[in-house]
Amino acid sequence: MSKNKVLVTGGGGFIGSHLARYLYSKGNFVRAVDIKFDDYIEEKYISTIVIHEIYKLTLVREGRETAVLRATLLKKDFKTVPVDTEIAEISAELRHKHNLSMGDSMIAATAVSLKAICVSDDPHFQRIKEIKTTWI
Repeated sequence: MSKNKVLVTGGGGFIGSHLARYLYSKGNFVRAVDIKFDDYIEEKYISTIVIHEIYKLTLVREGRETAVLRATLLKKDFKTVPVDTEIAEISAELRHKHNLSMGDSMIAATAVSLKAICVSDDPHFQRIKEIKTTWI
């Protein structure tokens, strides 16, 4: 079976980290982003792209009812970050400069836009100088 690419934002938090580990244990290639603005406030975000990816993966593997439930829980526990024109333009620049996939460039652009730390198990994010990275 081929691995699916899964994007998880809020991967440093309780739910996101468990979701990332669960998806990884099922054989998926998982990337995660977590946002921390300063030492006092930690916000958890999820990209609309991540909701799409998780919904589709769950729909295929576990059915519509579970996909709806999982998406609902994610939207409840995370602030949804839509892909706006700023993120789209930053993403295009990063994709061009670093030869990234669209998904990876959207993750990096979201981190840039929100001044986020990109939490990932994917080492190629470390070469993107525009973002700070840390490992899951």
